[in-house]
Amino acid sequence: MMSRIVIISGSPLAPSRTDLVLRYVESILQEKGITVDYIAVPDLPPEDLVYARFNSPAIRGVIERVENADGIIIGSPVYKASYTGVLKALLDLLPENAFRDKPVLPFMVGGSIAHLLAVEFSLKPIIHNLKGVSTQGVFFEDSSIDKESSGNPIKETDCEFRLQSQLEELLNAIAEKHRATQLVGNFR
Repeated sequence: MMSRIVIISGSPLAPSRTDLVLRYVESILQEKGITVDYIAVPDLPPEDLVYARFNSPAIRGVIERVENADGIIIGSPVYKASYTGVLKALLDLLPENAFRDKPVLPFMVGGSIAHLLAVEFSLKPIIHNLKGVSTQGVFFEDSSIDKESSGNPIKETDCEFRLQSQLEELLNAIAEKHRATQLVGNFR
């Protein structure tokens, strides 16, 4: 069964280190034959986000893509020890069960190791609030990402290993969910 993964980038800047790594992840997943929907929050109409237009066509489209996804990757730079405000504006517009039972990989990029726990204390709680099942998650320091790279922007081998490991965890969780769904279907 072909899997579909939605990548949500909460970076307000383009290009950004967060987007570079998320686009790299997108290419890895596509090479594995996985369908990827990439949602960059700044590409959404600002009025829809600011005025909480839950039923705008753009927001309805995001909700539909999230609902049809088998898994989600959500990434953000660290701003004020948390994820960005533009990402928060989008997440506030999603239904409270938007990530229900979906494996979700949280990803953050911060200026220093002091921001390491932002994944644990900011992204994971919102993933759980939206009823998703979070993987361990990945945090990168800005310095481990090469903004000039056109291919793999990750400079450090241990960072690449952590990213690949977390992608495998996400893909395994999606595959396990597919197997469980098939088993339930066979007993009906």
